[in-house]
Amino acid sequence: MTTLADPVPGGRPGDVERATALAAELTGRGVHGVVLAYVDTAGITRVKTVPTAKLAAAAAWGVGMSPVFDTFLADDRIVSTDVLGSPDGDLRLYPDLDRLVVLAAQPGWAWAPVDRITQDGERHPGCSRTLLRRTVARAEQESGISFRAAVEIEWAVGLGAAPDGEFRPAVSGPAYGAVRQVELSDFTAELLAAFAAQGVEVDQLHPEYAAGQFEVSVGALDPVAAADRSVLVRQTIRAVAQRHALRVSFAPAVLAEGVGNGGHVHLSAWRDGVNLHSGGDRRHGMTADAEGFAAGLLARLPALTAVTAPSPVSYLRLKPSQWAGVFTAWGLETREAALRVIRGTAGQRAQSANLEVKPVDLAANPYLALAALIAAGLDGTASGAELPEEITGDPAGLGAEEAAARGVRRLPVSLAEAVAEFRKDEVLRTALGPVLADAVIAVREGEIAAAEGLDDAGLAAAYRWKY
Repeated sequence: MTTLADPVPGGRPGDVERATALAAELTGRGVHGVVLAYVDTAGITRVKTVPTAKLAAAAAWGVGMSPVFDTFLADDRIVSTDVLGSPDGDLRLYPDLDRLVVLAAQPGWAWAPVDRITQDGERHPGCSRTLLRRTVARAEQESGISFRAAVEIEWAVGLGAAPDGEFRPAVSGPAYGAVRQVELSDFTAELLAAFAAQGVEVDQLHPEYAAGQFEVSVGALDPVAAADRSVLVRQTIRAVAQRHALRVSFAPAVLAEGVGNGGHVHLSAWRDGVNLHSGGDRRHGMTADAEGFAAGLLARLPALTAVTAPSPVSYLRLKPSQWAGVFTAWGLETREAALRVIRGTAGQRAQSANLEVKPVDLAANPYLALAALIAAGLDGTASGAELPEEITGDPAGLGAEEAAARGVRRLPVSLAEAVAEFRKDEVLRTALGPVLADAVIAVREGEIAAAEGLDDAGLAAAYRWKY
């Protein structure tokens, strides 16, 4: 469950009393502090912490933090827009008590995501969590559509004792191989135990394709809770790894060559408890609304990459024939398509049918990414958009004429191209609002400038330990 109401000075009804009781309970469990977390425009999780005894005060009056972080780059340099990036002003961070959890791998600590409001009690237009919460609420009010979402987490596991800045895989053996599972058996077992203690539903955890790479798939939740879970899962993986003298990277490309780390988004639309991606009369069981939603996503993928693949290093991952989904194409269970339609297993389709969006990585702010994806999909639903011909196999093998006839084109090959597409997309910029849309552009252009002159190896090294 996610708190749906905006924070207010003095606390939402019942929050202070609840926080007081929670603080007493946490203290009894040996918890000394609470991590208050949000994700900035560059995709970096920023935190403040408070002693457990101050949780009620945080619920009532928030915790101060500068709005300048909305225009921080991944390397902590600062850019600006006409309203963001100055040293002036202050915001208040309000914890969502419904999402507070005790951190199993960080003894003495609890964690909670926050919404940010101004000193005057108004919503902060740069707060991506508030944006997502309001996007979801508006969709249900206006069209009766709700959503379920999950973010896949891929990461590379390196040796903590490697020379500073280097990545040395902590495991050997082939992709998906039993060797990797055995070599990191203690680490992954503790990881599963931590997830269970924190109420994170894990569907599967396995070694992946790239060097030292693993993936965890988690259960679907409402979009805000799914984004919260994405942040919490990464915090947990990092903490457990440190206890095992390991170092982890969620960067889109840890090395210049090879398959990178994705953050594929699974998304489904529902109305009155019915999954719109199953039982319909359109292709593969989609309803008209579900097909429109998928078509809206597909049409706006070039502009969406500025949000879902937001780092210069993202484009080392977005290469053809590496299961990253780099063409404007869709297909049934087609892992090279940017938009993969998943029907699910016979007998479970009404519950499990969904869309997988593949050109997404973990440099993306998950709240911002989900808000943008939902806005694009809803625009397709509202206009009655239809999907083009689906593809099978690898779209990289299509000839130029056939690709053009099917509307299959390459997604942006650089962050600069993605920003140019985003600038032209009025639907996405309107959905984010002018303050946040301008912040996206400014931060992306700042990252482009920061990466200027770097070759692929230098680019991978520059961002390796940022995410």
